[in-house]
Amino acid sequence: MNRPLVITDCDEVLMHMVVPFAEWVDAEHGVIFRIEDASFANALKRKECGTPLEAAEVWPLLDGFFRKEMMRQYPIPGALAAMAAIGAEADIVVLTNVGPEHQQARIEQLALHDFHAPVIGSRGGKGEPVRRLIEEYKPSVAVFVDDLAGHHHSVAQEAPDVWRLHLVGEPAIADKIAPAPYAHARIDNWKEAQRWILARLAENIPAPAAEPV
Repeated sequence: MNRPLVITDCDEVLMHMVVPFAEWVDAEHGVIFRIEDASFANALKRKECGTPLEAAEVWPLLDGFFRKEMMRQYPIPGALAAMAAIGAEADIVVLTNVGPEHQQARIEQLALHDFHAPVIGSRGGKGEPVRRLIEEYKPSVAVFVDDLAGHHHSVAQEAPDVWRLHLVGEPAIADKIAPAPYAHARIDNWKEAQRWILARLAENIPAPAAEPV
């Protein structure tokens, strides 16, 4: 029988992102990032006048951060210890929406923290890449971990047998984000998340059909 598979996001799941990003755009670009949620909508404002940045201005900042400043990021408490424990029982793949162009940098970033796993830099909804991973690995059971509700919905549609854990590891935004309707559980600390994931692997049964909560 093939090993279980855990597919995890990186930003705000394994590594802090919005806080180091906010510190960087403030110091280097004169932009204030008001951390209200993870959407970035109207969150970035010019310090000198308070006007929101246009949508077309946001991606270049994010791209610049991931090109040059990823080393500002630091692990979510307990995340890498949990990955080590989970890795003894399952294969792990990091599925991150930084895009293919930043995939290698993400591999190197995680390696600096002694975490070595396949990394896929994707774009858009994660349902299709999760489905492809399931077809490739053919795991006995699979768990998906992400901080964004939209990805849980996408995975529920494309790979409904995969267990889905909604985890927001950044305290600055966790209490501002509602539980993902298509996730099977919402847990924001890795000690409890580790127990939940290992329990799903031990049960070794497919996730129930998608029913929004």
